[in-house]
Amino acid sequence: MRFARSKRVLRLKTIDSCFEELKDSRLVDETFTVDEVREMLDGLQVVVRGEVETELINTAHTNVLLLRQLFNQAEKFYLRLQTDISELENRDLLEQVAEFEKTDFKTPNKSNQESNKPKLAPLNEGGVSELLNKEIARLQEENDKLKTRLRTLETQAMSALDEKTRAERALKDIQKVQGEQQRWACAQEINCLEDTVAALKEDYEKSLSANAASQKDLQENLVSAKHDLLRIQEQLNLAEKELDKKFQQTAAYRNMKEMLTKKNDQIKDLRKKLQRYEPDE
Repeated sequence: MRFARSKRVLRLKTIDSCFEELKDSRLVDETFTVDEVREMLDGLQVVVRGEVETELINTAHTNVLLLRQLFNQAEKFYLRLQTDISELENRDLLEQVAEFEKTDFKTPNKSNQESNKPKLAPLNEGGVSELLNKEIARLQEENDKLKTRLRTLETQAMSALDEKTRAERALKDIQKVQGEQQRWACAQEINCLEDTVAALKEDYEKSLSANAASQKDLQENLVSAKHDLLRIQEQLNLAEKELDKKFQQTAAYRNMKEMLTKKNDQIKDLRKKLQRYEPDE
């Protein structure tokens, strides 16, 4: 306001000088014609109009430069300023500004009053550093949260892998036990059949040495025993396949298979999440 007041006073002095110059240069005669008066007034109008127009243009441009400085400083603080043009024509506010200017320039102890007035904090680089530090702190906090979440996901992934490994081992153990049981049963059956064949052979030899007439019957019994042996072996193979099939249809096998499938799906989801947060790794 002090700067605007000084510019306004200077421009008013210029306008006063225009009138004084007109008085000194043209008002030398006692009488003037209407045309002479009109000519003097037209010339004075042109000069005063030019001075006033220059002052208005300069004031507008000065306000633009002042606002530009304020906006540039506001950008450093990431502020968004808004203006209300209607407030520029508020008569109450304009009268308050006029009253402030009147009392401010007419008070004798202006220096003491100015020292007592509250001062705004200067716009300097410290504010920008403070904002940057806050932004850095916020980003660090967010990064710590992401790291914590990543560690949680890694723990879940490792736990899922351990569960999958234990499930695979349990399945292998079950299959191993089932296989051993099947082999043991087959071995028992074969041993029984071998004992039966040996006994038949022994009986055949005894019958052959004791009675040659019964040789044909013993041979037939031996052939029948061999056929029975082959049939029993075939039945054992079918029983082994059927036992394998029944084992695959048991609830324990299905539950184990479903559990492995779920664990594999969980591991795939966790790997996708890990890939999303740590694509480079």
